[in-house]
Amino acid sequence: MRQPSSTAASRGLLLVGLILLALNLRPAAVSVGPILAEVVSGLSMGPVSAGLLTSLPVLAFATFGAGAPLLARRLGVHRATLLAIAALVVGLSARVTVDSAAPFLLWSMLALAGMAAANVLLPSLVKLHFPTRIGLLTALYTTALAVGLTVSLVATVPIADAAGDWRVGLAAWAVLGLLAALPWLRLAAHDRHLDPGPHEIRLADVARTRLGVAMALLFGLQSTHAYVTFGWFAQLWRDAGFSAAEAGVLIGVVGAVQIPFSVLLPILAGRRRDHRVLLWAVIACYPVGYVGLMLTPYSLALLWALVVGVGVSTFPLVLTLIGLRARTPAGTAALSGFTQSAGYLLSAAGPFTVGLLYHSTDAWTAPLWFVTALVLPMMLLAAYVGRPRYVEDQLPERVTAS
Repeated sequence: MRQPSSTAASRGLLLVGLILLALNLRPAAVSVGPILAEVVSGLSMGPVSAGLLTSLPVLAFATFGAGAPLLARRLGVHRATLLAIAALVVGLSARVTVDSAAPFLLWSMLALAGMAAANVLLPSLVKLHFPTRIGLLTALYTTALAVGLTVSLVATVPIADAAGDWRVGLAAWAVLGLLAALPWLRLAAHDRHLDPGPHEIRLADVARTRLGVAMALLFGLQSTHAYVTFGWFAQLWRDAGFSAAEAGVLIGVVGAVQIPFSVLLPILAGRRRDHRVLLWAVIACYPVGYVGLMLTPYSLALLWALVVGVGVSTFPLVLTLIGLRARTPAGTAALSGFTQSAGYLLSAAGPFTVGLLYHSTDAWTAPLWFVTALVLPMMLLAAYVGRPRYVEDQLPERVTAS
């Protein structure tokens, strides 16, 4: 593998590129939630299409994330990242020009495909360029991700209201994507390739390891909680009596909580070998918030938004573990690809199921009990992945043989 440049200018450009990229990894997925009712009405969507719309992010991430490591090996990791941003911008720009559900879903899928590829590439970029600063760099980009998520949740409704059109509220995030492309245009000219070592590490190889399977299951469950929250909880709070803008602020609070935790948790994780207690403490916030929402969704809405937000901060912890549970950049890319693609595929049914439960019962009790039940397997998986181990040590002999 060619060694990446260590000059201050190139490392600074990489930092800017990583942060701008991370800012774009959620707006296309979560900006729909605060104006879901308007999108459904404007595109004449039925319950099935609405459920599919909220599940589309995890479906896209599962479908396209798996191909990111191969794309990085063929094109170079920087060119693959630039291509992912291009898909994001085109999809975001095109989906607001259509008037029916099917093309809106298809263009959304293109945008989310770019997000999926970038999601998988980010941990390997950190491992490649900053191998001794995984905790710190993961903290930086997950914090940027949380900022992008929060701003898109809070600002989409005001932008749409100011323009008098929900389409403008969604289209605004394509501008952020264009900004992110600028540093990667320069970085792509001096690309780096992930060296798989003597034997290529395939996603199928990772799938045969206990650690790979456990990481994928944990990632899938945390994704289920996150996309149920960002896809449906704004509607939950609107049903409880809040306006669309107020519900957007509350769901923005969920995202905003992740900003300080995205700084703190990866740094804490990078300083220790055993992560079980840290994982359990964060995951335990989910059932507290869900039961609270069943009992007092209006009067204590802010409190439950804060508590659920801590639970959603499981995400930066799992991303940090991807870098810490592999020994090499290629191992990190393979573990990241399998963890995210398989995990998102497993989680795709979650938002869809919540939508069906909500529409069939016309209430939020059944959906909230459904996600509460998913906390127990998360705790069990955290007990396994929290212990120090490496995916390369569990790979088939064909891969590890010299």
